[in-house]
Amino acid sequence: MTDFSSHIPLAEKACEFLSSSPDPYHAVKNVISKLEGVGYVRLSKREPFSGKLEPGGKYYYTLNKTTLVAFAVGPKYKPGNGFKVIGGHTDSPNLKVRPRSKRSAASGCIQLGVDCYGGGLWHTWFDRDLGISGRVLVREKKEEEDKVVQKFVKIDKPVARVSTLCIHLQSADERRAFQVKKEDHLMPILGTQTALENGVKDQLTGGDGAGDDAWRKEQEPLLLKLLASELDVDVKDIADFELNLFDTQPATLGGVTSEFLYSARLDNLATCFVSCEALADYTDSEVFKDDCEISLVALFDHEEVGSDSAQGAGSPVMAEAVKRISTALSPDQGSLNLDIYGASIRKSFVLSVDMAHAVHPNYASKHEKYHSPKMNAGVVIKANQNQRYATNTITGFLMREIARKAGLMPLQEFVVRNDCPCGTTIGPIISSNTG
Repeated sequence: MTDFSSHIPLAEKACEFLSSSPDPYHAVKNVISKLEGVGYVRLSKREPFSGKLEPGGKYYYTLNKTTLVAFAVGPKYKPGNGFKVIGGHTDSPNLKVRPRSKRSAASGCIQLGVDCYGGGLWHTWFDRDLGISGRVLVREKKEEEDKVVQKFVKIDKPVARVSTLCIHLQSADERRAFQVKKEDHLMPILGTQTALENGVKDQLTGGDGAGDDAWRKEQEPLLLKLLASELDVDVKDIADFELNLFDTQPATLGGVTSEFLYSARLDNLATCFVSCEALADYTDSEVFKDDCEISLVALFDHEEVGSDSAQGAGSPVMAEAVKRISTALSPDQGSLNLDIYGASIRKSFVLSVDMAHAVHPNYASKHEKYHSPKMNAGVVIKANQNQRYATNTITGFLMREIARKAGLMPLQEFVVRNDCPCGTTIGPIISSNTG
C-alpha cells in the first residue's frame, strides 16, 4: 500500500485554503495573503508599471478582486526573454443570489431568488447546509464625505437549504429519475414568514427613510439583516452585493490512509492553491537567483461560463500582462519594442492547469479504455483533436520530458470517447488570443 504520510501536511494546508475560499473574492484574497507573506508587492493596474519593476522583484495585481496576476522577474532577466505561465481559474459552479433577491412568500416560507452559475450538478445541492459569501457594497461617511466601500462576507452557518421533496409525495417515475427544474426546485429556504413578521421589516423601514431605497425594496429583508449583522453595519447602509451560496461542510482528508481529499470547488481552486504555493516556494529558493525569465501565475474569473468577460481568460488580461511587464522592463522604459515583444512571446510557455477526471470504478465505461487516468497515479495530460484543449505534439512531449527529468511518475493521458461530449478550459482561449 502506498504511503501518503509525507503528503499529508500539504494536503491539510490545501483543505484550509479550500474551506476558506467559497467564492472568487475569497480565493484571490487568500492567495494574496500567501504571496504578501513571501514578499510580493501589490501593483495598481491603473498606474504605469514603468519604474516599479526590477530584476528579482515579485509583484501581483488584481482585476475586479476575482482575477489575479502574480509574477516574479528573474534576477538575470534580459529584455526579450520569455514568460513561464501557469493559468487557472477562481470560479466554480454555484447558486448566485439574484439582483432582486426577494420572492413572494410560498407556503409560509421565505425563499431567496438565485441563478444557476455555470454547469453544476444541481441535484447535489439538495439537502446541503448552505452558507452565503461574496462582496457587499457599504455606504460609509468619513469626515463629512460619503463613500462606498467593498466588504467581503463569509457566513459559515447553515442559513439556507434547498430541500428535497419527501418520498411519499413522489411518484414511482419521479423516484427513478430525479429531474431538477432549476427555476422551480432550486430556490433555497431562508426561514419562515413568522420571522419576518417579528421585527425584521420594522428594522428596514423604521422611520429613518431606510425604506425609501428602491433597490432595497427588492431585497429579501432577512438577507439584508443577516448581512448587516455579519458586517456590523446598518441595513440602510448596504448599497449592493454579489453573493453566492456554498456548502458549509469543510474540506477534509478521507480514505483508509487519508489518500483522498474531499472538497467542493476542487475545479479549479486546487490549481489556485498549488500554483501559488509553487510560485511562492520557487521565488523564495536559491534556484530562483539564476532565473532569467518571468515566472507568472494568472488566475481568471468566469471560466465556468465561457471566459468572455472583462476579467476572464477571453479578455485582454493575459496579453496585456505580457505587454505591460515587457514594456516596464525594456531598456527604454515606457516604450514597447514590438520586435522584442514578439520574440518574448515565442519564447514563452503557458500551462493551462485544470482538473482531470479519473476513472470512476462504478462508471468505468464512460472513459476511453486506453486513456483512463487513475487517482493518485500522477499528473494528467488532456488532449483533444477538436481543439477543446491546447495540448499538441510539442507541448505534450515537453511536459513528459520535464516529468521524466524531475523523476516524477510517468504522466497519464486523457481523451474523451467519441460518443461523449468534451469539456474545455482556458488553454485554447489564451492560445488564440496570444499565439
